[in-house]
Amino acid sequence: MEGQLTIFEKQQEKATPKIVNIASVPQRSPFRYPGGKTWLIPLVRKWLKPIYLTNQQAIQKGSRAKKLIEPFAGGGIVSLTAAFENLADTVLMVELDHEVAAVWEVIINGDHKWLADTIFSFDLTSENAASILQKEEKTIREQAFGTILKNRIFHGGIITKGSGLIKKGENGKGIKSRWYPKTLHDRIMALGHVKSKMKFVSGDAFVELEKVKNEAGTFSFIDPPYTIAGKRLYTHYQIDNDALFELTSKLKGKFMMTYDDTDEIRDLVKKYAFDFRTIPMKTTHHVRKNEIIISDNFNWWRS
Repeated sequence: MEGQLTIFEKQQEKATPKIVNIASVPQRSPFRYPGGKTWLIPLVRKWLKPIYLTNQQAIQKGSRAKKLIEPFAGGGIVSLTAAFENLADTVLMVELDHEVAAVWEVIINGDHKWLADTIFSFDLTSENAASILQKEEKTIREQAFGTILKNRIFHGGIITKGSGLIKKGENGKGIKSRWYPKTLHDRIMALGHVKSKMKFVSGDAFVELEKVKNEAGTFSFIDPPYTIAGKRLYTHYQIDNDALFELTSKLKGKFMMTYDDTDEIRDLVKKYAFDFRTIPMKTTHHVRKNEIIISDNFNWWRS
């Protein structure tokens, strides 16, 4: 956002962390997800687990998350990190997009091993891919596999209508450029070890947040489709941002929201008197930009 900051913004425009090297963060999701939050994980850890070591003794500060809800799950990296690193007792993922939802439904609520083995044994050719993607009537398993396939062989990992196949790809490998069957198999099998503490709901973020709004022990990580890029990246990109802010203001538990840095979002931050920070990140094209993190408090920010 250009121009002179107001007094309100100057008070909240704190020094920002350095850009995170995402190679330093464990890659746990089977998705290449546009808008994914791998770069945010170091801060998410601090937010979820306010525990610090002094003289080799663990000192508890604040309350540990009894439950984490990620109502716009997408690639699910925050939920997966919480589950693997024991940052919450239980984890609830919610996703409205039926293609993405199918993957999490099979992995978390169904037979993750089937999906892992199917990916590992699939002979990826243009013809074989077409036979999977062009099938009209699919079981939930077939839908899940088809989504992973699209996510890996479509340009930018974008699975929305209108996206297309990778053409040249890395080193001229075409559709095989991002197809790593052994890696995907291992990630999904690893999820089998933590899914007992996880639950997935195929549904609406607003509905599920409404259900937990009075739960003081529930942490909400809210990462909706961004106001600028959402239309290009996601099927369900249109949401009522004002309504989401209003619902968030009623949450009894702690929350973290992430948005692109726009006038609309800053106006909503002011309207609901939320606190915020900006954080630098790099796009897939290595363009540096700021995003906004909004929270009920930032006691954990610099600890």
